[in-house]
Amino acid sequence: MGNKTFTLSEANEMLPQLQEDLRKLQQITEQFEDLYISYQKEKAAYEQVFAAIEGSEDPFFERESQLEFMKMEVDLLIENFSRKGVQLKMITPGLIDFPAVLGNEDILICWKEGEAEVSHYHGLHDGFMGRKPFPQDE
Repeated sequence: MGNKTFTLSEANEMLPQLQEDLRKLQQITEQFEDLYISYQKEKAAYEQVFAAIEGSEDPFFERESQLEFMKMEVDLLIENFSRKGVQLKMITPGLIDFPAVLGNEDILICWKEGEAEVSHYHGLHDGFMGRKPFPQDE
């Protein structure tokens, strides 16, 4: 496991900022997906009609540039989670793990979007299905 570990209270202190970051990430990924689907459909239709015309200008350059910029923004937002020492496991619904130690065992304190606070954990290899309530006497 990496260097940074969190206590339950540290994870909960970070949660509001992480939720804000997650909302931004969800918004831009939704916009990206909508734009990409639209782009794919329009480009396929265009290529069917204009594939035979040599030297025709590509009307999709601007949209492709916009998609590339959005992808870079998504990558940066995802990297921000790593820089803070947390693991973004899923964007929608949001699922975030905080490396921690319980007793002598390396664990992941976990939060799922919709939960008011961070209150569960699981082993490194148990995944979300292995979640258990975090002991009250942290």
